[in-house]
Amino acid sequence: MSAKAKSMYICSECAFESPRWYGKCPGCSHWNTLTEQEILPVSAKSAPPSATRMNTIVSRLSELEHQKEDRRDTGLTELNRVLGGGLVSGSVVLLAGDPGIGKSTLLLQVCKNFCKDQTVLYVAGEESPRQINMRAGRLGLSTENVYVAPITDIEDVLHTIAHVKPDVVMVDSIQTMGHPGLASSCGSVVQVRECTQLLLRAAKAGDFPVFVVGHVNKDGGIAGPKVLEHMVDVVLYFEGNRQNPYRILRAAKNRFGSTNEIGVFEMGEQGLVDVENPSLMLLADRPQNVSGTCVACVMEGSRPILAEVQALVSKNGFGNPRRTATGFDFNRMALLIAVLEKRGGYFLGNLDAYVNIVGGLRLDEPAADLPVALALVSNLLDKPIPDDVVAFGELGLAGEVRSVVHLQARASECARLGFRRLLVPQASLNHLQMPSYHDAEIIPVKDLSQAITIMRR
Repeated sequence: MSAKAKSMYICSECAFESPRWYGKCPGCSHWNTLTEQEILPVSAKSAPPSATRMNTIVSRLSELEHQKEDRRDTGLTELNRVLGGGLVSGSVVLLAGDPGIGKSTLLLQVCKNFCKDQTVLYVAGEESPRQINMRAGRLGLSTENVYVAPITDIEDVLHTIAHVKPDVVMVDSIQTMGHPGLASSCGSVVQVRECTQLLLRAAKAGDFPVFVVGHVNKDGGIAGPKVLEHMVDVVLYFEGNRQNPYRILRAAKNRFGSTNEIGVFEMGEQGLVDVENPSLMLLADRPQNVSGTCVACVMEGSRPILAEVQALVSKNGFGNPRRTATGFDFNRMALLIAVLEKRGGYFLGNLDAYVNIVGGLRLDEPAADLPVALALVSNLLDKPIPDDVVAFGELGLAGEVRSVVHLQARASECARLGFRRLLVPQASLNHLQMPSYHDAEIIPVKDLSQAITIMRR
């Protein structure tokens, strides 16, 4: 007589399991995230591992042979940069983004490079082969070495991988995959977790890379359990506005490289195109002789990027002033306004304040504090900042401008793009070599008042 299936309540955020329902998850403290899932029991207990098998698994770290990572060129320079130099064999890459942002287009362009001398298996769980063929024709993809499998059963996917023996596998998307041995529907916590685990085992055993597309929820995070991000090797977020042709690729996790790098693409009729110099793109439509704009230089991994910071200060018609920040941390903006009032004497308590980073870029580095503060003061006084000025530095609560890292790379990039005056923290000058910088002037600033004085000249 077969054992009966039992029900478990599993959290959709952290995969916490409980035999009873809770309104608030004990694991992650989220509300109304526990859903009932039917768990099929195991028919027989597995035998304990023998001593012989354990001896083949356990080995000394000093006895292992050091091998260099085998990285494959994806054909996209910006994608290679985010991955850390290329795609590592045996890795599982999770690609997430909003619907219509270009995830499937990015995968097909990677196929375009791989299919020249390798075989690619494209598991299509959402689109028909005809739709994929139409997009491939638009992108100029040679379909000779690309196999399309419109299946959603994970066991059929594994059988297809064993039969085709591809060099690269792409699954679009993981939320459409299902295991026939589980009673829950596709996209549930159990299904997503188990299907990803099977793909991970197949990738490690076959030493081939796997791209997995993941949906995002309304909060912008990857749909499904958080453990999904812990299982894979690389987590990539594809960001951007569908009305804007530019896309930004970020790495939230990377076991084979840095997570500070970003990739910038431009969506066109022929697909995604690498943007080799994002600074020129972000500053292309910058207005001239207008108050409330300042150029910031931030580091995204090993690459300095110049971005335009815009600020607007206006009268408030209601009792409470409004604060809005796009591409900049809201709490950091409130801190900078407090520093301007206390240390600079510029009162914005009864005024609305808006901060916007042009181009869809998000500035998380503290070096963006000084240009944001200067842009707010510039618009408050209606005093334009000179077009050849760029600023970067962290602001402390005492109004001091604190040092930043990679000053040499920032100064070189600013001078190369034609900026003639660079407001830099005085504490960072000891890390700066003083070449000509193409006639650019390095202006050290000690505190916020000194920076504002230089700006008002």
